[in-house]
Amino acid sequence: MPSRPFLAACLWAALAGGQGAPLLVAPAEAATPAPAAASFAAWRADFHRRAREAGIGEATLARVLDGLRLRPEVIERDRHQPEFVRPIWTYLDAAVSPTRIRLGRQRLTTHRAAARAAAERYGVPAEVLVAVWGIESSYGGYQGDVETLSALATLAYEGRRRAFARDELLDALRILEAGEVAPDRLVGSWAGAMGHPQFLPSSYLAHAADGDGDGHRDIWGSVPDALASIGRYLAEAGWRRGEPWGQEVVLPAGFDHGQAEPAVRRSAAEWAARGVRGVEGRPLAAFDEAAVIAPAGARGPAFLVGPNFRVIRRYNNATSYALAVSALSDALAGRPAIRGDWPREEPALRHDQVRELQQRLARRGYPVGAVDGLLGPDTRRGLRAFQRELGVTPDGFATLALLERLRRTAP
Repeated sequence: MPSRPFLAACLWAALAGGQGAPLLVAPAEAATPAPAAASFAAWRADFHRRAREAGIGEATLARVLDGLRLRPEVIERDRHQPEFVRPIWTYLDAAVSPTRIRLGRQRLTTHRAAARAAAERYGVPAEVLVAVWGIESSYGGYQGDVETLSALATLAYEGRRRAFARDELLDALRILEAGEVAPDRLVGSWAGAMGHPQFLPSSYLAHAADGDGDGHRDIWGSVPDALASIGRYLAEAGWRRGEPWGQEVVLPAGFDHGQAEPAVRRSAAEWAARGVRGVEGRPLAAFDEAAVIAPAGARGPAFLVGPNFRVIRRYNNATSYALAVSALSDALAGRPAIRGDWPREEPALRHDQVRELQQRLARRGYPVGAVDGLLGPDTRRGLRAFQRELGVTPDGFATLALLERLRRTAP
């Protein structure tokens, strides 16, 4: 990975009620409060020393450090956990809404020259660039209104991932020292993500691009720069020119849903030999390696996803996010929408219910990995084993009904 993913900020957002599963982009640090005796002023003095040792000039430090302020609302957002696990269909309803599709088509028309230029330069289709832009900041309509330096300083002082935030703050100072942007323009999300594409400072430094040819990388005010920056990141993350993200498929009767995991990859020909077919008889894309995913289990749509789907997940490591970008890009390009029905009648599980499900599976001898309230591959594996015990389709899709069965049959 060329740098910390620029949407690593969505790690904070996911933990605070944002998109899909939390990102796997920063190692968790001990979630202990800052020492009571360590005032913010003392922290700022220590950071001054660290920044100077990291090569930040005194002129920059003198201009910036006195203006750093604690932002209590940032800590509140950082520590807030959503009560419910958000169903993927609820996320997609909002992310790929008719309004977002309509606005995206308008933006694609208005900025067609810039989108085409970025697409030609980096090999990422224009509709994918615009889809990422739309989901990240509503096509620039909402880039955040929190002063980036103070937000990152607050997280570095008292947040749950202090070293990560401190490094991002150092990179924000490097942006200022290079003269890339004025301090008053460093504004973004509470987690430090900035501009149209919501880059963190580290990824701005590594991947931001000049799309309009003026010699600056302005992701806050220049749409061509923003689209070029998205394209550059996706290209450097491994985007395969000319390949689709994937397609919706129909799984054969008796399909082993243990194979419907991102880590299980086969060629399209091998999946076809196992009975996987494109919806409405469409041929499978000629992937040399692809995975089958069924985000809502056997009762929801299934998809064959290729390497470019994994690249989108480098932007935000959540299946719901990658599927939203993919579906929105299809809509902008005039391709068909998802055909399959989602099991909308299933109630959302709370995080404490997911933890209970994990605990009860573990007590029955089914390994589920960490008991963390997150529905990852290990939990799905344990749940499939329990479903086999019950004689139901072992698709690993967690429901309230399965939790209640566990409660009734608990050892």
